[in-house]
Amino acid sequence: MRLLQLFSPLFILSFLLTSCAVGPDFEKPDAPKTDSYTESILPDQTVRSTADGGDAQRFIKDKDIPGCWWHLFHSKPLNGLIERALKINANLQAAETSLRQAEASLQVSQASLFPFIDLQAYPQRQRFNPQIFDVANPPVTFNLFNATVNVAYTLDIWGGIRRQVESAEAQAEYQTFQVEATYLTLTTNIVTAALTEASLRAQMKATQELITAQEKILDLTKKRKEIGAVSTLDIYAQESELSQLKSTLQPLENELAKVRHGLSVLVGELPSESQLPTFELSDFTLPTDLPLSLPSKLVCQRPDIRAAEALLHRANAEIGVATANLFPQLTLSGNYGYLTNEFAELFSHKANVWSALTNLAQPIFRGGALMGKRKEAVAAFENAFAQYRQAVLQGFQNVADTLKALELDAVQLQVLTLGEEATSMNYQLSKSQYEIGSLSYLNLLAAEKLFHQAQLARIQALTARFVDTAALYQALGGGWWNRK
Repeated sequence: MRLLQLFSPLFILSFLLTSCAVGPDFEKPDAPKTDSYTESILPDQTVRSTADGGDAQRFIKDKDIPGCWWHLFHSKPLNGLIERALKINANLQAAETSLRQAEASLQVSQASLFPFIDLQAYPQRQRFNPQIFDVANPPVTFNLFNATVNVAYTLDIWGGIRRQVESAEAQAEYQTFQVEATYLTLTTNIVTAALTEASLRAQMKATQELITAQEKILDLTKKRKEIGAVSTLDIYAQESELSQLKSTLQPLENELAKVRHGLSVLVGELPSESQLPTFELSDFTLPTDLPLSLPSKLVCQRPDIRAAEALLHRANAEIGVATANLFPQLTLSGNYGYLTNEFAELFSHKANVWSALTNLAQPIFRGGALMGKRKEAVAAFENAFAQYRQAVLQGFQNVADTLKALELDAVQLQVLTLGEEATSMNYQLSKSQYEIGSLSYLNLLAAEKLFHQAQLARIQALTARFVDTAALYQALGGGWWNRK
């Protein structure tokens, strides 16, 4: 209590002196003043086609994004896989650990705003010999008991400590959005990988069906050879084509294995030990009502832009820290306690001791180091601002690219669906004519190749619609604000 009475006038003075902080106050950059993402006018909805997954997709302005947007694909295996990954993915756990570290650093910085108070208590036994000072008295052995409360407090006159706390808060905010960015990247990668697996399986299935059809044709060709309707060259040509077609399965199988290995890692498991579901394109439903956030909201929704904004805030606060270091630093310290050589009198009035002092430190000459630090902080802020602007531009580009891709994906699927239907009819007709001997094998082979290519192209176009739909949810921020 006595120590508080001694320092209370100085604490009041500190409060009056710390009403402002040097350095610029942070101002959040304005969002781009635009009402559109793309150069051309975006249609209200995409075109539709007759194929599965060919429904028209509508762009709904200012539609909110659900926190678990992948549920819109209506795939229970996908939902379950993402739930597993969110629990044990190493990258997400690392990001969360970095956030806890930043929050602990913030707590350390905030502690500097308060006085540091320590308690010391120690007994001593000493022997003193007056003869070292040429005094003839005999040596004296005595006890010394000390119990003291020590207080130290640096007055934040120029706001340097508060700017340090502000910087730590911005760092913690940055790590918060790094977690959200990692979360969004993880979920999007799993959705994309699952769709890629489904696409590869569909391509392998179409290829295998064509292989089966070619094997039947080869059997028919051999029978026709026996009656002299075709030559041996036709059989060799058919076997060569069948072999080439079978060889296209190996690259697809290799790519499928890589995709599943990658999925294993995303869910935090070894490829040899993971138990992944299998995915087919029929497992997914194409979302038809797509969100189109207002451009002015994008800078608040995308985690990468919010993270860049937090770094800009931190750099701004560091200018204040460097500026405050140019001015005098005033520290108050003192102690209050008891000192005696008799334990029974330790807390008596006559054993009471105290001291109070102030320490004023003003940098005089540092060889330009402090001014250099401030210039460095200003340059770091300008660098952070440039990176923030780039993050904003990149974000708008991502949305524009995805919107245009979705528009063209629908057109592509429509065209390729019509093409597949035409080549399918041509192939079936050619096969029937070949079986009755009214069409040459070369013409059948040409029709077969066109149909197979059209099948694979249509599957890839359908996959692109699904993948780009997931990319749109990612580009618009992933709805993290709806998981809070």
